[in-house]
Amino acid sequence: MNAPDWLDWPFFDDRHRDLAAQVQIWCTQMIGTMDHSDTDAACRRLVIELGKAGLLSVAVPEGPNGNWGGRWADIDSRSVCILRETLARHNGLADFAFAMQGLGSGAISLAGSQALRENYLPRVASGEAIAAFALSEADAGSDVAAMSCEARADGDGYVLNGEKTWISNGGIADFYCVFARTGEAPGARGISAFVIDSDTPGLTISERINVIAPHPLATLRFHNCRVAASHRLGQPGQGFKLAMMTLDIFRASVAAAALGFARHALELALGRAKSRRMFGQTLADLQLTQAALGDMACEIDAAALLTYRAAWLRDVKGMRTTSVAAMAKMAATESAQRIIDRALQMFGGAGVVSGAPIETLYREIRALRIYEGATEVQKLIIGRELLKQGESP
Repeated sequence: MNAPDWLDWPFFDDRHRDLAAQVQIWCTQMIGTMDHSDTDAACRRLVIELGKAGLLSVAVPEGPNGNWGGRWADIDSRSVCILRETLARHNGLADFAFAMQGLGSGAISLAGSQALRENYLPRVASGEAIAAFALSEADAGSDVAAMSCEARADGDGYVLNGEKTWISNGGIADFYCVFARTGEAPGARGISAFVIDSDTPGLTISERINVIAPHPLATLRFHNCRVAASHRLGQPGQGFKLAMMTLDIFRASVAAAALGFARHALELALGRAKSRRMFGQTLADLQLTQAALGDMACEIDAAALLTYRAAWLRDVKGMRTTSVAAMAKMAATESAQRIIDRALQMFGGAGVVSGAPIETLYREIRALRIYEGATEVQKLIIGRELLKQGESP
């Protein structure tokens, strides 16, 4: 289960192994020095430190003249997954900080004008600017097409009114990629995307949201918030497609984060099983424990194969990975929940003490089964993709 084992799989080359070593060293040196008493401050510091280490450069493309701040020509899904798995194995907030830089700026990488890319992406890669992805609404989470936040064309720009909620990095972000209804067509075909700076008049934080695993999260309110047409991403009415393309790039990395949590849980379970004395022997001597550990290890490898298959197909084969990424996300997050629960059971009462490592993992994993498409939505995606196979073009 050690990193060298899975990094020897044929999905990876030397640059991925070098990256894994780099982020492992960073985690060993940095995570233990972090003060998490103030979540906002900790997240800001993590973004800065990840930027200083050059790790955020993996989350954005290089650009035609190397001026977008990225490490490589295109966003490499395997590298993003390696980073998220390793960071999550050490610290959930570090994974969150990295992931949101990529997801929050992904729409700019895909469809921003040259000016927008040159303005925002280098600052994302260096950690100088914190990014956020503002898609969800109170009544438009899984059903994105039901969004009501409106961007009305007005002169040389747009005026936004409405709310976005469950926005990661809400309240600390320097800019938001916001999706709003512009009305070119009904439903999903009438949504456009915009880059909006956090200090834009008319944009306020109406609520900070506290969740079981502390992360910066908020509700945004737009009241006559004016944004220039030059800050629109892509063409009018193409916002839904852009949002889905962004999620497709990063969905497999949610599976990778779940893998990181699951691997950490297995490490904790192994340590507990070997050290806990019970009935004149160790917990590890009991066949029930051995069977549980066997199940956990098998589920981790199965999820890892699905995760890195999805990333490899996108990177190497250039394939559309909607279905395989959904499989990876569903399998990895659901199995990680089971693995962490089994590990906690081995700790008994000590496992539910607030702040214990396994208790922290128990809180961290739960949101991954919901965000970027709940498990139920992943099942629908996989089923619909299967039904499309064999249809006439």
